[in-house]
Amino acid sequence: MAGVGAALLAGLLARLALVLYGLHQDRTMRVRYTDVDYRVFTDAARLVTEGRSPYRRATYRYTPLLAWLLTPNVFLTEAFGKLLFVAGDVAAAVVAYRALRRRGTPAGRACGCCAAAWLLNPLPMAVSSRGNAEALVALLVLATLYWVEAGSVGKAAVCYGLAVHMKIYPLSYALPIALHLSAAPGRGALRARGDGAAKVTVMARLWHLLVKMLNRDVLLFGTVAGSVLAALTVAFYHLYGLEFLEHAYLYHLTRRDIRHNFSPYFYMLYLTAESKWSFALGLAAFLPQLLLLLVVSVAFYRDLAFSCFLHTAIFVTFNKVCTSQYFVWYLCLLPLVMPSIKMSWHRAMLLLCLWFIGQGLWLTPAFFLEFKGYNTYLFIWMAGLLFLLINSLIIVQIIAHYQKETQVAKKLKQR
Repeated sequence: MAGVGAALLAGLLARLALVLYGLHQDRTMRVRYTDVDYRVFTDAARLVTEGRSPYRRATYRYTPLLAWLLTPNVFLTEAFGKLLFVAGDVAAAVVAYRALRRRGTPAGRACGCCAAAWLLNPLPMAVSSRGNAEALVALLVLATLYWVEAGSVGKAAVCYGLAVHMKIYPLSYALPIALHLSAAPGRGALRARGDGAAKVTVMARLWHLLVKMLNRDVLLFGTVAGSVLAALTVAFYHLYGLEFLEHAYLYHLTRRDIRHNFSPYFYMLYLTAESKWSFALGLAAFLPQLLLLLVVSVAFYRDLAFSCFLHTAIFVTFNKVCTSQYFVWYLCLLPLVMPSIKMSWHRAMLLLCLWFIGQGLWLTPAFFLEFKGYNTYLFIWMAGLLFLLINSLIIVQIIAHYQKETQVAKKLKQR
């Protein structure tokens, strides 16, 4: 436990130091350390304290719950939100550690995975200390997976409903969670029926999986999560009307961001922004994601953490909008899958270097576009395509070197 405490303390102090440094940079330098979205959060919180809609603040595309949580930014100190996000960041590491221990991972190894992938990772540190709320969603997602594997379906459903309300992307976890709950001990697996078992078709297996999902745990999870999500939606709709639905939910489903980002689709959407086909092309971009997510769900649902990690990595890689903060969505799940990836350090470091090189090659033309005003859209798009290939290679390598540890199966059977 001493090692865990030291890692948590080091991660917390590093984040607090970055928060303090950010205050200094914001006061003395032209380029601010604080994320632009944090100013949007604070302005929305100020509107809430005045009894007005947070959506009067342009570009506020989030749940009103976030604005409510950050009202101390107005009453106490503007740094409150950053401290809240840092607390959620560290709490996410605690939940990840407990999940690893529950899955049978030794304490030292569990601590090392959480420290390397999250606590001492510069990216999550920067994201939370700059005032981005992704750590709260990461905490809710990790809590959902922890309670599912602990057998507390109701608690998991509450966390899941909150997570989907905060961000839309965890909605993609619904299928692997349902499949995982239906395959829990005592639910019955796909049984052989004489010599015909070897002839079970893919469609028959899929049908069998769908039938198995109609059980008590799946229905309980769906009912509780749906009730939490519905209650929040109805309450905020009553307060803020259609603008809440438009900005908190619908905007993210139909979003077509033509500003430069890591997505391989951004240049196409930029060039066709005024075309009548623009909306259809944006919807078509979901098809590769949907197909890959279905395949991953059916293939890996028994190891829920690994399935959700792949879900998130695929969703972010093939999304029509992708920024650096999106990487936190799958990095928070990386500690849970690291013990199952039997890969040499040389290969792992090579893939990590490729990941950083891909970002560097993208950031170079992006810098000249933003700060020098050069037209580098084509180079940014080409760098985005290269980054897509690098991420796809990393995902393939992770799947190829995945070996589910026996401890996981033993722990889940003992529930």
